[in-house]
Amino acid sequence: MWRIAGVFAVLIAIVVASLASDPAQQHADFTFINRGDLSTLDLQKMSWMQDLRMARLLSEGLTRKDIFDPEYRVVPAAAERWEVSPDGRTYRFRLRPSACWSNGAPLRADDFVYAWRRALLPEIGCDYVAQYQLIKGAKAFFDWRLKRLEEIAAMPDGPQRRAEAAGLWAATEQRFAETVGVRSLEEGRVLEVELERPTPYFLDLCAFAVFFPVYPPLVSQYEHADPRTGRLDSQPGWTKAGVNITNGPFVLEAWRFKRDVRLKKSPTYWNRDAIAIDSVTMLGVEDGNAQVLAFTTGSVDWVSDVTPAYRRDMLEQKRAFYDEVRRAHQAWAAAPSPKGSEPPDVDAMIAQGLDPVLIDSRLPHDPRKNIHAFPAFGTYFFNFNCLPKLRDGRDNPFFDPRVRRAFAMTVDKQRIVRDIRGVGEPATSTLIPASAIPGYASPQGLPFDPERARALLAEAGYPGGKGFPGVEVLVNKEGGHDVIAQAMAKDWHDHLGVSVSLAVREIKVFRNDLKQQNFMISRAGWFGDYGDPTTFLEINRDGDGNNDRKYKSERYESLLNAARDEADPAKRMAILSEAERVIVEEDLPLIPIYQYVQMYLFDPDKISGISSHIRQEQNLFLIDRLGDGKGPDTMKHLPPKPRADSAAR
Repeated sequence: MWRIAGVFAVLIAIVVASLASDPAQQHADFTFINRGDLSTLDLQKMSWMQDLRMARLLSEGLTRKDIFDPEYRVVPAAAERWEVSPDGRTYRFRLRPSACWSNGAPLRADDFVYAWRRALLPEIGCDYVAQYQLIKGAKAFFDWRLKRLEEIAAMPDGPQRRAEAAGLWAATEQRFAETVGVRSLEEGRVLEVELERPTPYFLDLCAFAVFFPVYPPLVSQYEHADPRTGRLDSQPGWTKAGVNITNGPFVLEAWRFKRDVRLKKSPTYWNRDAIAIDSVTMLGVEDGNAQVLAFTTGSVDWVSDVTPAYRRDMLEQKRAFYDEVRRAHQAWAAAPSPKGSEPPDVDAMIAQGLDPVLIDSRLPHDPRKNIHAFPAFGTYFFNFNCLPKLRDGRDNPFFDPRVRRAFAMTVDKQRIVRDIRGVGEPATSTLIPASAIPGYASPQGLPFDPERARALLAEAGYPGGKGFPGVEVLVNKEGGHDVIAQAMAKDWHDHLGVSVSLAVREIKVFRNDLKQQNFMISRAGWFGDYGDPTTFLEINRDGDGNNDRKYKSERYESLLNAARDEADPAKRMAILSEAERVIVEEDLPLIPIYQYVQMYLFDPDKISGISSHIRQEQNLFLIDRLGDGKGPDTMKHLPPKPRADSAAR
């Protein structure tokens, strides 16, 4: 057992007990702790993983990913089938006749049209609007709407301005219908989508929660055009429990801020008979120690991100067990085996990132079977604010890429992953996880080179750090980010001679400061949303909603545009690799630190349906409760094609 100070453990136990003691919140078939409290249930405004995970419980898109398929294929969801034109630009999705909303209303193609138009309104603030702009006419529509809003805002207040504002919404609806390649056909049974150019990952995007539909009769009640500005004022009231109408496997029963979320199985979901659980509870426990204790005391079934400092000790215990497994394997290999009953190749499984105990019942019982670590499709990094001025009006030294390169080259990443993290996360100098995307090769990135860094800083006008303003690093309280930032601050002080302080914020304040560029350097991370390099590269595109760095480069943009227009797959990947080289070797809008290793807690003898695929997507409606003994259902945990650098080795 992992030791927690006695008094602290008692306090945590009281907190966890209070979260689970409300009679209305008891006895969920599946209880888990997310990566943090929900930010929003507005599908088109989502960006954080915990929100996207909840979205897949409540809502459903045209497609979804088969998270247990070796190829991670896209399979039908709300659409029962689709057709693609020979030129790869036009898709026709036929919706399931039995697909409907939680109030019983049929799901229609018009619902997707409404949601996708909504995402393309600049005032909605969809972080993934660039992905929507793959649709024919979508970018031109977005730019037109933005320009009209700016023109109205520049007009003096008066009758003419109000007349322009009043007429803008009708003009917007008409322009979208006439110019954007999204149409409802056959009385709402078919959704037709025309793209600007062939996009090999478009079906993957359709499985992404930001592309899920919303229920127009409800959402429209909470959206009104401002009579003075023409902007659509969107209020979140439609996302509340008792009000929200969704089309997914579950419906929202209760949502108590920073406490819990309660779901129950939807009686109208088209595939409800395949859902093995009737209720789900997400507990709002942010402290990593409390999360582990909640699991060990049986209050939760799954911890989605194990973060306490002693997680490295937990993993060491797991590694020690693997030594026992290897000895058992050697004994099997030395003894004659009946035909068709050859011993499992445990080392090969571990080398692939698989947990042997989950996939072969012949292995000895694992007393640490609840600990699961595997490579993740994500990278931990720190942002630079790339704007010329800071929020307080001061000149921003990080506007100069030479300064950014100097700071990047003086971070001892190996020390961070070895001494601070200690769970086998590979240090990295690139943004895209190594070997995660077939056919793609990342550049080298910058090495640890303090001498060269000092020369760059002097070249930028700060020899020995002289005259460099005090640096503030923005981090949130949870997850040990402050410890990593402290190590980096020491590196920068020792190697560059600059003064560094930490700004530690509560998570919601942190997120707001990040979006408002109220920082000099900030911690960050990104998990890919679909299986293409652009899922990482687009977040540095000018105007992208996830470009919190406000990085802007004509060369980088031209490379992304060239890749977008390149039909040859190999040439396209080479162009994208050059684009990554620009940001990790020359411009450095961010400092890649390490590639994530994800760590879960769940009992594989009790719970099935959790995938350890590198892409990390969980469809929690697949969860099932098992008996106390191992059975064939534990095969549901088998992860397809993980990377070979697992922390489990």
